[in-house]
Amino acid sequence: MMRLLVLPWILLGVSSVQAQPSIVETLELGHSIVMVTTDIPGGSNGRGSGVVVSPEYVATNCHVIANSNGANIAKFRDGYQPIGLKANWKRDVCLLKFDPLPFKPVSMRDSKTLQYEEEVFSLSFPAAAPVPQISYGNIKGIYPFEGSSIVRSNAAFLMGSSGGALFDQHFNLIGLTTFKSPGHQAFYYSLPVEWIKELMDAPEMVSMKTNDIPFWAVPLEQRPYFMQVVIPYQNEDWAALEAIASQWTNKEPTSPDAWYFLGLAEEGLKKFAKAEQDLQRAYDLNQRDYDAMLALSRVAFNQKDLATLEAIQPAISAMDQTEGEQIAQQILKLKQGS
Repeated sequence: MMRLLVLPWILLGVSSVQAQPSIVETLELGHSIVMVTTDIPGGSNGRGSGVVVSPEYVATNCHVIANSNGANIAKFRDGYQPIGLKANWKRDVCLLKFDPLPFKPVSMRDSKTLQYEEEVFSLSFPAAAPVPQISYGNIKGIYPFEGSSIVRSNAAFLMGSSGGALFDQHFNLIGLTTFKSPGHQAFYYSLPVEWIKELMDAPEMVSMKTNDIPFWAVPLEQRPYFMQVVIPYQNEDWAALEAIASQWTNKEPTSPDAWYFLGLAEEGLKKFAKAEQDLQRAYDLNQRDYDAMLALSRVAFNQKDLATLEAIQPAISAMDQTEGEQIAQQILKLKQGS
C-alpha cells in the first residue's frame, strides 16, 4: 500500500458539536464497513478499508489492491473472497464483486448536494484496528473534478483508512476516504460517490495488475490546483502560493478556494488591499466558507475596514460564537479609534 496516509494518531476529529453521532449510534452503520486484506508479492500483506454499497459490491480504493496477488474482505472474523473486480485505476475507485453479502448496503449522497462546514464523520480500519474507528470533522473543501467533486474534510484518518467511508449526519455515504496531504497541517480528501455509481455500470476487469497511477499521486505539477497549493501554503511560501493560486483563478474563476488561497498569499506578501479584494471575492462566491470569512475579517481589521467587519461578523458568529465575539471587540476598537 502507498505510504501517503502515515500521520500521528488522532483518536477523534476536531469537531465536538453535539449534532455529531456517538460511537454507539454508529455501531449498526459500522456493520457496512469491512477490512480489505491483500497478498502482496514477496509474501507480505496489505490492509485497507471498504464500504458495502450494494448486496454484491464493496467499494474501496484501487491503490489498496493494485498489483497484489489477491484480495478479500473480513468482517466479524469471517472472510469473503471476491468473484469479480471493476476498476478505474486513475480515479482510484474499485469495486470488489461478491456473491450477495450478508451486510446492509449504505445509502449514498451525491457530492453536488454537499455544503462547506457540514458536519461529517468517517468510519474505517486505521492501523489494523479490530473494529471500525470513528473520526469527526467538517467539510472544508469541495473541488469540482472530472464531472464530480473531491471532498476535503478535517475528519482525520490513518494508514489503513484507504477505502473507508465518509458520512453525513444522516448516515449517507458521501465519499471514500482516500489520501492526505503531506506536512504538519494535513488535508484529508475523499472521492465522490458518483464515481462509485458510474463504476457499477463498467465492465469487469480480469486482473489486479496495472501501470496506471492515481490522479493524486502523479508528479506535483500535474495534480489539480487544489493539491498544488497545499505545500507552499504549509511552508508559508507566499510567492509560490500566489503564482499557483493566480493560475488557478485564471483556470477556474468561479472557484472560491482559488480566490481564498490567492488572498492568503497576498496577505502573506503584505498586499493587504489586494488580499481583501480577493478574499471578499471568495466569500461572495461561497458564504459558507468559514476559513475565508476568518481570513477576510483578519485583513479587514488590518485595513481598518469597519464596514466589511460589521457585514461579516454575524455570519462568523453563527458558526463560532467565540470568534464572533472577538470580531465584535475588533469592531468596537475601530469605532473607538475613529
